Amino acid sequence: MSEKIDIIFSEVKKVARKSREKSNSGIYHIILRGINRQSIFEDDEDRLKFIKDLAKYKEISQCRIFAYCLMDNHVHLLLEETQESISMMIQRVSSSYVIWYNRKHERCGHLFQERFKSEAIETNSYFLMVLRYIHQNPIKSKIINDVAAYQWSSYNEYVKSAQLVDKEYVLSMFSDQTEEAVGRFVQFLQEVNHDVCLEVPEAKVKVTDEFLREKVRQQFGIDAIKICNEEREKQDHILRVLKAIGGINIRQIARITGLSSTRVWKV
Repeated sequence: MSEKIDIIFSEVKKVARKSREKSNSGIYHIILRGINRQSIFEDDEDRLKFIKDLAKYKEISQCRIFAYCLMDNHVHLLLEETQESISMMIQRVSSSYVIWYNRKHERCGHLFQERFKSEAIETNSYFLMVLRYIHQNPIKSKIINDVAAYQWSSYNEYVKSAQLVDKEYVLSMFSDQTEEAVGRFVQFLQEVNHDVCLEVPEAKVKVTDEFLREKVRQQFGIDAIKICNEEREKQDHILRVLKAIGGINIRQIARITGLSSTRVWKV
């Protein structure tokens, strides 16, 4: 219970800080990031939980979600606030998910960066650019080559059945005929482009996060995210082993372990 109170209080403090740019349309592009670029999803169960939280609090806040994309250490959302502010909506989602995530992975403390990033969407042209940018994020991160191949975005809700997104608003921008609108939507999202929107700088690494996680499992018999529960001496040993691997950096180790960059650097 104390962890739940601490997390909610922390989220409330974030909301109380400097006011965000207000959108006249009520539509925002939001990025929710892991603290120190830490991974916020360890497996598909985590991703499903986050999507379920989005669905639950979408109904409570009465917001409209037009796009989402879950990456390893951040989430993109395109949504419209109506009755409740986006800050309260994100507070509800992040607090619920962090409490569940910490319990599941036997960790404690913050998971998300102190303040989520947002930008106001005021024109249809920029709305469509952000829509495409969000869905193409896995391509630009070199995870997949086709937006349709990524399981954890809202793309397939548009071409199949919608579970979370309010797709009518988007499809109406392409055509008033559903089949034609979907076809044009698909064509638009497949286009090669140089869109630049609200971005998350990614660490340039040669070794994948999954490779490091598997190395920790095989060599030390624990999940990387649970290193923080080990005794200090064992933590230091594991961190030294990871730091000795070529092609990785401090931020990447911090990301997969949940430890701070400073803690990793000092070992």
